[in-house]
Amino acid sequence: MKKFSLLFVIAFAVISCAQAQKTQFSDAALSEKLNTLNHERVPFADILKNHIGKVTVIEIWASWCSDCVKAMPKLKDMQKKNPDVDFVFISMDKTEDKWNAGIERHDLKGDNYWSAETMKGAFGQAIDLDWIPRYIILDKTGKIVTYRAVETDFDKMNATLKTLK
Repeated sequence: MKKFSLLFVIAFAVISCAQAQKTQFSDAALSEKLNTLNHERVPFADILKNHIGKVTVIEIWASWCSDCVKAMPKLKDMQKKNPDVDFVFISMDKTEDKWNAGIERHDLKGDNYWSAETMKGAFGQAIDLDWIPRYIILDKTGKIVTYRAVETDFDKMNATLKTLK
C-alpha cells in the first residue's frame, strides 16, 4: 500500500509540473518563423520584441474554427476595454487566402501572422498547442503571465489585464 501511495504522489507531481504555468517561451518556439501580411517570414522572437513595453495578448486562431469565431465578440469587447494592450493574432489556417479572408471578415485589429502549418506543426508543438482559440498574455517585460487560456476564460483574462496596467 505504501508503494502505491508513493507512486500516486510521484505521478501527481509529474503531471502537476507538466501543467505548470510557463513564464517564457522555449527556444524552439522563439526560433519558429511566421508569415507576415507582407509575405515575409519572421522569427517569433522578433514578433515578441516588437511588443516589449506593452501588455500583449496573443490569440492563436483559425477562420475554420467555430469556437474562435464564437469568441470574436468577447475578444472585440476586451480590445475595446483595453486600448493600451497590444493584440497579436496567429492563424492556423490551412491557406494564406483563408487567413486573409478571416482577418477581413472579423476585422482583426492588431498584428496578424500566419503559421502556414497545422496546429500539430513545429510552432504548435513548441507552444504546447492543443486547442484553439488559445490566448497567451504577456506583461510589459515580455514575461508570460497567462500561458493557456481558452474561449471560456475571458473573465479571468480581463481580470489579469486589469492587474497589469
